[in-house]
Amino acid sequence: MTVLEGRQETRSDEASAPEDATGHEQGPPAQLVDRSIGDLIRELRKLDARQVELILQHQRQHGMRFGDAAIALKLASRDDVLWALSQQFHYPYAAEGGLGGLGGELVTATDPFSAAAEVFRDVRSQLLMGVLAPDQPRRALAVLSPNVGDGKSYFAANLAVVFSQLGESTLLIDGDMRTPRQHKIFGVEPASGLSNILAGRAGVDVEQAISGLPGMHLLTVGTLPPNPLELMQRASFSFLMQDVLSRFDHVIVDTPATVRGADSRVLAARCGAALVIGRRNRTRMDGLHDLVQQIARSHAKIAGVLLNEH
Repeated sequence: MTVLEGRQETRSDEASAPEDATGHEQGPPAQLVDRSIGDLIRELRKLDARQVELILQHQRQHGMRFGDAAIALKLASRDDVLWALSQQFHYPYAAEGGLGGLGGELVTATDPFSAAAEVFRDVRSQLLMGVLAPDQPRRALAVLSPNVGDGKSYFAANLAVVFSQLGESTLLIDGDMRTPRQHKIFGVEPASGLSNILAGRAGVDVEQAISGLPGMHLLTVGTLPPNPLELMQRASFSFLMQDVLSRFDHVIVDTPATVRGADSRVLAARCGAALVIGRRNRTRMDGLHDLVQQIARSHAKIAGVLLNEH
């Protein structure tokens, strides 16, 4: 059993990305990468010279970063600082409850410099050096878990977001046609989706772009079908995977918990690669082992097993 390094945690540590603490004159908007955090916050909050000087004095007195000093003086919010960091480093960021109704589960979008988000970036790096490496055959990645409540949908959503933050087109498919959650996590209407495509009642281009996250797209379940397993085993699903893999740089598929039936194993075989999620102090190791063995008997490559603390 391969175990990807790192544990998924959800504590919200202070942003740790580097900051320039000076308040230099503003540069042209096209050169955001060269502008300081001080410039960006000053422009966003419309701070005058006196307020900027107060921040700089507080920064020097307490040995703080500019953004932290502005927060301490209530001249900026933590969201302001995260936004400024995202602009400086060209990193997509959407405040919780902001664009697209993104909620707190999407830590990689709402808190991209937190320790929790860093775990997802670490997993992304390992996948790109493994089953999703450029020299490997083109594959989608199915995310599986033995039980309901293991955090599989949470993990799939955040993993998809960090792939999109590479500046590459990413599609998250909600393949859980029993208890779908991705439309709720991303705050979008279900509309037409996977089941409608497989039933021949929708085209293959009904993915929804996620506002505030460039390159991020979601294919919802659509109408809940009475026969999800039969739909997944149709040839149309293979055609769909071929199509999306030709149009997107990365494809992540959320699946039903394996206690719901064979759906997830069928999806893993269709995707070509599988990442198994368990929950620390809850998932039984024999259950994880059985799931990995079942996947190994299919055509899917096992990317690894990860224990979730969410």
